[in-house]
Amino acid sequence: MSENPNNPNRPYPLERTRNIGIAAHIDAGKTTLTERILFYTGMIHRIGEVHDGATVTDHMEQERERGITITSAAVTCEWIQHPIEGVTKLFEKQKQRINIIDTPGHVDFTAEVERSLRVLDGAIVVFCGVAGVQPQTETVWRQADKYGVPRIVFVNKMDRTGANFENVFQDVKEKFGVQAVRILIPIGAEENLQGQIDVLNMKAVIYKDDDAMGSTFDIQDLEGDLLAEAEAAREELQSILCDCDEELGEKFLMEEEITTDDLKQALRRATIANQIVPVAGGSAFKNKGVQFLVDAVVDYLPSPLDIPAAQGQSPDDESLEVFAKTDDNEKFCSLAFKLWADKYVGKLVFFRVYSGMVSKGDMVYNPRTCKKERIGRLIKMHADKHEDIETCYAGDIAAIVGLKNVQTGDTICQQNFEIMLEPPLFPEPVISMAVEPRTVADQEKMSLALARLSEEDPTFVVKTDEDTGQTIISGMGELHLEVIVDRMKREFKVECNVGKPQIAYRETISCAADGVGKLVKQSGGRGQYGHVVLDVAPEEKGKGITIDNLVVGGAIPKEFINSVLSGVQIAMSNGIIAGYPVVDVHVNITDGSYHEVDSNENAFKMAAILGVRDAFKNAKPILLEPVMDVEVTTPEDYQGDIMGDLNRRRGQIQEIENKPTHAVLKAHVPLAEMFGYSTAIRTLSSGRADYTMRPRSFEQVPQAIVDELTNEYAYAS
Repeated sequence: MSENPNNPNRPYPLERTRNIGIAAHIDAGKTTLTERILFYTGMIHRIGEVHDGATVTDHMEQERERGITITSAAVTCEWIQHPIEGVTKLFEKQKQRINIIDTPGHVDFTAEVERSLRVLDGAIVVFCGVAGVQPQTETVWRQADKYGVPRIVFVNKMDRTGANFENVFQDVKEKFGVQAVRILIPIGAEENLQGQIDVLNMKAVIYKDDDAMGSTFDIQDLEGDLLAEAEAAREELQSILCDCDEELGEKFLMEEEITTDDLKQALRRATIANQIVPVAGGSAFKNKGVQFLVDAVVDYLPSPLDIPAAQGQSPDDESLEVFAKTDDNEKFCSLAFKLWADKYVGKLVFFRVYSGMVSKGDMVYNPRTCKKERIGRLIKMHADKHEDIETCYAGDIAAIVGLKNVQTGDTICQQNFEIMLEPPLFPEPVISMAVEPRTVADQEKMSLALARLSEEDPTFVVKTDEDTGQTIISGMGELHLEVIVDRMKREFKVECNVGKPQIAYRETISCAADGVGKLVKQSGGRGQYGHVVLDVAPEEKGKGITIDNLVVGGAIPKEFINSVLSGVQIAMSNGIIAGYPVVDVHVNITDGSYHEVDSNENAFKMAAILGVRDAFKNAKPILLEPVMDVEVTTPEDYQGDIMGDLNRRRGQIQEIENKPTHAVLKAHVPLAEMFGYSTAIRTLSSGRADYTMRPRSFEQVPQAIVDELTNEYAYAS
């Protein structure tokens, strides 16, 4: 039972709850680490491996076949910091609940990381001991920065050839500009990895090579070089903490004794405040260093009580800030961060409770839809396993069955609590392809499948091409769409034909111009009359479409202004070069005229469309294409061939980093040139090189390619 006097029914006090994510670049070892944590906390009794397709959190068929994480999975475990002679622990003998979300590392599934970090209180960011900071790790780090998530770094794979803890530690400090401190330094590396130096407790943790899967270890006193290394690291840690923690700094100035407990308390405060990032090293696969990492999670990452109250806004007044305080006795408020179509229970809504409590059968309110719904079931998730629960408390992460009108990012709260929390933000899709059902029987099933999948995944967009009638699906990359099509086949039994991937081009303008749109139709009886004068100008990159109404004196009656705005937006959905959506343009509606009888909403909408197109003809429109950050890791023998291939793909080499065992090439390459690159790079390097890429920006397309696309567009039209 709880020790929390406010709520005796609560199974765990808030101060003993940790909501953490495990995030990293693909293949850094996130899922392997999660599996070890579940084993050492007693949640599973046999360790599964990614390469065997037997891990708890990679439960989808597509994940087990490919050996990658595709969707974030939530698991819950319990941990007790066992007392060890000579080792100080902040929460010794207290049972902790740790809610873990294992996130994908592939850039195509970055939305899963985004929405997980939005609701988590802390994170373990995993780095490969050989590769160090990799592209997707940088993306994850920026996402954590955006939501202010405190984190611990785990340098994994210290058993691999070429692993170097110190190199990765310096890499983290330099590339992220953070105050990193070593708390668990690996003893040995590669095949000589033995354990860790516990810097704060000045002890050596030596793991036994036995059949206990890393469950047994010895705590030894430090000697010789290990002692010197630990003393230097502890002195550096204390110096950094004294600078950033007022309480410890005051003790130092007063020349009072600074104990290990003082250091740990100060490190906890500094980590939660995002002033310091603790760094640990080990090998999840070799079962070395995981238990003390879990201790560090409990000691240094925040409980729900340690983070600021969730900040939202009033649905009626966006400028009015509203807060949801982490307390069971406050009004209920939560954020729906993920939707999932479960084959057994139907639609699941994953949510994080920020304040108050909710029980099965309660009525909840959605401020976006202004509708109430009843909670059917509450479920605690353990990857793809379900456990029914009666009540969710502040700080909990769980799933609801039975809610219908919910989208990712919706606030779910009490009706009398006027608050809307900030939803997670997702990137725009960069790649599209056409899909069509193979049979008439598949048509309805395909529509249902696409609707369900787009509801689950905010970066997966479905639309119908008005000219061809084709169904177009868009996503974050080839793998993303490949998995979507595979899920349609397996989960929804839909057989479909898939077209060649298409690039998500955009159009914009390069100079200002005026335009006039005038619709005059008279064919007996009531006619059509609309007249709009406007000007367009390039907008700042990333601003989208902005519109100002500068009409004065009633030149366009107020009742028709909304129709003009609608017409401008419609015109922006189809550019004049090749029919792609327009971005980053500012429109001023300056003048117009109307007819007392013949003017109507439709006439002004059409006039606005004609006016935008007229202005675009003189605004020097340009075509934009998605350009990717590409990072290739290759043995130096193949560096020249790979650079030549990237140049042929219109790539621009930005940096070449030579490491002891390999070279890292960083380049900007148009996405259109990267199709089939996996096969090409394997051929060029005899299968020894690999690469990653992520969206960088939209850049102007060379004229030769514009001409080609324009001809295709003209032919299709």
